[in-house]
Formats: sequence, C-alpha cells, structure tokens
Amino acid sequence: MNQPEAINQALATLYPDARAELDFTSPFELLIATVLSAQSTDRRVNAVTAVLFDRYPTPLALAEADRAQVEEIIQPVGFFRNKTTAIIGLSRSLVDDFDGNVPDTLDELVTLPGVGRKTANVVLGNAFDIPGITPDTHLIRLANRFGWVESTKPDVVEQAVGALFPPSEWVMVCHRVIWHGRRCCHARKPACGACVVYDLCPSRDLGEQDPVKAAKLIREPRN
Repeated sequence: MNQPEAINQALATLYPDARAELDFTSPFELLIATVLSAQSTDRRVNAVTAVLFDRYPTPLALAEADRAQVEEIIQPVGFFRNKTTAIIGLSRSLVDDFDGNVPDTLDELVTLPGVGRKTANVVLGNAFDIPGITPDTHLIRLANRFGWVESTKPDVVEQAVGALFPPSEWVMVCHRVIWHGRRCCHARKPACGACVVYDLCPSRDLGEQDPVKAAKLIREPRN
C-alpha cells in the first residue's frame, strides 16, 4: 500500500462518519450554504441557513427576496453584503436559466454568480454523488504536509490529489482530510504526537511531539 492509500485508510478508520458538515436537504440548500461558508464556520452557517431556508425555501423565493431582509439574516457569517448579492444572483440565474433547478455539471455550476470550482465540486460530490476534489484550505494544507503536492494553488492541488486516488474515492478522501485538518492537523500548531498518520507523514516534526500534550490540542471544529 502506498503512502496516500495508507493515509486514506488510517483516516477512514479514525473518521468513519466523515461527511459534509453543512446542513442541507436539497442541492439548492447545499449550494447556498457552501457560498455562505466562505471564511465562516459550518456551525455558524447552519444556524443562519435554518432561518434563511425557512423563509426562502426555493430559488424563486430567494430570487425575489428583499435584499435588506436577506442581509439581516446572513450577517453572522460575515461578508454578508457580497454574499447576499451572490445568493440572490445565483437564485435568479437558477430561475431564469435552469428552470429553478441546480445543474449537475461543473461547467454549468460555475456560470452561477459566486460559484467557483470549489463550490461546484462540493455540490456535485455531496448532492449528486458525482466525483470531485474540493481544494479547501484544509485539503491544501494537508496535501502539502503529506507531500502529495507542492503548491497552494487550488487547481494544482485539485489535479494532484485527484491523480492519487480513483474517482470513487475523491469525495470521501476530501471529507477525511478536511476533518483531520479541523481536528488534529491545525494550521498553527498541529497535534503531531497524537496523529494517527504520524509515521506516514513527512511533516511530522512541525507540531507538538509529546503525545499527552498533543492529545490536548485535538478539538472539534470551532463554533
């Protein structure tokens, strides 16, 4: 078993329930939640979308929403003015260009306001079961630490990680690595001494080495 496969297997054992941590019941809800999640936390987004989707449950409802009311609801996630522009704009595009349905292709998704490849791949993988790599900040950081890539460019990371695993594993690899980045392999002080892939990681000297001290650094994602 090569190093990427071994790391993936170890993380699969550690995080058997790894999944997207945004709450959603439809592709539309996941799309909106993912746009709102930029530079925010999933828990904060989930609290906001519970209110947002109750008031605006469909693309048409959000497309016709009063901007000030949307801004008031989503203000806690930050950058709320730009995000309001994006989610109202993409809702209008869904209504005008896609009969109110979220498209299930990358090329179509990235035509929507505020939607790039990262957001599109989140929606494709988690709402439509279409394989894709989501190069978020955690995946970029850990892929570099694991030696899978030497770049922080999302498109480069997407291609490099995708080349290491079969497409059937892409979505779950991303979930596992992202969970590990949120819980253990932190940006500033990784918990190396308590890491399940310590022996496989070329960057294992970056963080706390003492197992007891390192264990105290492991945490659930912040609110």
